[in-house]
Amino acid sequence: MISFVIRRLIGALLVLIAVSFITYLIFVKIPGGDPAFRIAGRTATAQNIEDIRQKLKLDAPFYEQYWAMMKSLFSGSLVSYSSQLNVVDQIKAGIPATFSLCIGAAIIWLFFGILVGIISAVTAGRWSDRVITVMALIGISLPVFWLGLMARYLFAQGHPFAFMPDGGYVPFTSNPWGWFTHLLMPWWVLAILFIGFYGRVLRSNILDTINEDYVRTAKAKGLPYKRVMVKHVLRNSLIPIVTLFGLDFAAVIGGSAILTETVFDLKGVGWYAAQAVQDLDLPPIMGVTIYATFFIVLFSVVVDLMYAWLDPRIRPT
Repeated sequence: MISFVIRRLIGALLVLIAVSFITYLIFVKIPGGDPAFRIAGRTATAQNIEDIRQKLKLDAPFYEQYWAMMKSLFSGSLVSYSSQLNVVDQIKAGIPATFSLCIGAAIIWLFFGILVGIISAVTAGRWSDRVITVMALIGISLPVFWLGLMARYLFAQGHPFAFMPDGGYVPFTSNPWGWFTHLLMPWWVLAILFIGFYGRVLRSNILDTINEDYVRTAKAKGLPYKRVMVKHVLRNSLIPIVTLFGLDFAAVIGGSAILTETVFDLKGVGWYAAQAVQDLDLPPIMGVTIYATFFIVLFSVVVDLMYAWLDPRIRPT
């Protein structure tokens, strides 16, 4: 197990290096991606642009530029080209909003996704299963930005049903109730997509597992139905859900909840990433990339360990 963890950590380091290098290369080579030109402005002379390039050491070889930026990032001294604000400080400032959004939404989508999957599997073929299937497909198909805008219009922007705060983030330490009410709509908007998807996946897994030989053997031995379902069927059916949840949670923590944060004006890491991409501001893009990759790789390792706990057959030797 120790050697397995060491191998994964080495692999994680290589992934971080590869992703950061490719990201840097893409944004340096794309048209209009020259930081000196963007900082100097359209009316700048060639000499102004060259002075900025020398100041930022953009005239150095490509690998030296990359190394200098990564060194500044990990030392905490990297600043944005457009705003001149510290990148690490800006990411830290966005983490509370992103974590609050993602953890709350994850609890909702995991609980209701499993609940929907179990109910749908137990009632397979009945009218309730058909209704759940239709609702799940609708939830999966709804665009997040449209659902978020509709939620704000119906429940926060002067509509007769409006009773929720209209976007924004309130720190938990400042006002716990305000924190909860401001995040309630974003939680559900972000979770609805995953609830439908997880419910369909779990339903399929349960129906497949019920027909396995070891489940039939357990039933033939006279084990109680509840014990067979929980210990043999549900436990094995949840293994793919563990993988999905780990990777999905890592993705939203890493900033993939950009649309939700933008629609509800939650100035988290995803919102910061969207602003950086819009401005082609390379330092924040690199910072968010490393941040997101770290969490994706971290949760990938956690998922592997959870896999081994749920299914001893795949434990690493």
